[in-house]
Amino acid sequence: MIKVSSNRVKPPVRHALLPPATGWKVVQTTGRVSKAALGRIDHLLLVTPHRIPDSLWRDVPGLQSLQALHKRLGKQGYGRAIRGQSGGTPVTLGALAAAAAVPAKKARSTLPAAFTLLKFAGELAANVLADEPRSVGILVHGFAAADTDWVTNALLLALGARAFKAPAFQKEAKAQPLKTVHILGRQGQLDTTRTCVEIEGANLVRWLTALPSNKLSASAYRAVLAALAKEHGWEFEWLGEAELRKLNAGAFLAVAQGNATPDAGIARLRYRPPGTARTGSAAPDVALIGKGIIFDTGGTNLKTAPHMLDMHTDMSGSAVALAVLQALTRLQCVRSVDCWLAITENRTGPAAYKQRDVITASNGTTIEIMHTDAEGRMVLADTLALAARDKPGLIMDYATLTGACVYALSERYSGVFTNREALNELLVRTGRESGERVWPFPNDADFDDDLKSKVADVAQCASTGEADQILAARFLQRFVPDSTPWIHMDLSAVLRKDGLAHMPAGPTGFGLRYSLALLLDRVVELTLLRG
Repeated sequence: MIKVSSNRVKPPVRHALLPPATGWKVVQTTGRVSKAALGRIDHLLLVTPHRIPDSLWRDVPGLQSLQALHKRLGKQGYGRAIRGQSGGTPVTLGALAAAAAVPAKKARSTLPAAFTLLKFAGELAANVLADEPRSVGILVHGFAAADTDWVTNALLLALGARAFKAPAFQKEAKAQPLKTVHILGRQGQLDTTRTCVEIEGANLVRWLTALPSNKLSASAYRAVLAALAKEHGWEFEWLGEAELRKLNAGAFLAVAQGNATPDAGIARLRYRPPGTARTGSAAPDVALIGKGIIFDTGGTNLKTAPHMLDMHTDMSGSAVALAVLQALTRLQCVRSVDCWLAITENRTGPAAYKQRDVITASNGTTIEIMHTDAEGRMVLADTLALAARDKPGLIMDYATLTGACVYALSERYSGVFTNREALNELLVRTGRESGERVWPFPNDADFDDDLKSKVADVAQCASTGEADQILAARFLQRFVPDSTPWIHMDLSAVLRKDGLAHMPAGPTGFGLRYSLALLLDRVVELTLLRG
């Protein structure tokens, strides 16, 4: 008996600056694949192990004609995308170096690492979508059940990433034709809820990151957050410049004072699990912090034109934090989450802050300004300090903070820092398992020697760029109490011209999948290690 089911993320009410609702749905057809099922699709995406029994080719009508083509994919690593036809339907065929029918207890043990598998899925998806199909069929054939699930989800993630259209302001922007993805040949239903939520979350990051700064101004960003808060039932508080002055948030305000308009602020969004009190004094389990510099000129220490060209993307840390909050909400996470976003520009002009200025942050720390282009750590300092007042169980912050991290890791990895050294192994492993790879840097106290000031408690940065990613983390750690576990992600992989894993060129949405893997899949280990 054939059963058909649909799994679609509920389309939200869209603010004009939010991405359109997901325009395609996932349909699952269980049981043997029929000619009728193949006839409903415009393109078949078929993935098998390199070596499969001849009998498996006869399980699907018309598949046996691809057997000779399959042998051309080779026997090592993973096979490239190769085109063929089955009964007149275009087929993209890929092969993985995994044995057929692996016992369930060895689930995923024979598959490539997550990054490699996602990269493979992205190459296949690009090949499929080049035909601009309205419907795509996914058939993962010849694997054990657990491996089949993992490969299928990777292909869905890749199709979701490649089908996404970035913001476009042409008179006639081209629409994505994909309407339906059919999952074929399964014995039972695959729960794709989290996969769809991850697609939506990553694409939210990519969309917001790509918006020009004259579209996503501070006031426009505030309106977007208000719309999302209404949609998801979050509490929303906006701490504008007047409120921040009352809180003595001098580090944030020093950056904002050069702006043309006084619309900068720190947004606070609160999620509480279903069935719990919406408000109250209880400390949140997690506080997510995001750097939201909607455009960065460098301030008084003005950037050159090539280095300023893409500085509308300097708010991507805030987009990641926001998307993580949205994903946890959609998945009805059982933990309470606060999200703090530091939103401002870093402009130059008569009122802009200057080198050797001394300012005071909200926790009373005095800071000597060394370079006005080190503005990210300034706005995060006050945001971290304000979030820490509520004594969250864990603080995670996201920021495109330093070029030094890009020089050290390229745009393939992002850097991570923590005030709990025992967490480092878990952080690296989570990156490998999620396909969003990270690498920890040293966090030794003697790095503070480079941040000594003769006139203030701390220098904002060193006068040279040596190990700036480490010095930035050491600076930020001053604004997190020692009693609070803290993870800082320097997002060097948030933008890559060659694409990353399953993501095409441009904004990658890096950090969304990683954070969900850490907060949902590794919560027990995280709890044990963070004390």
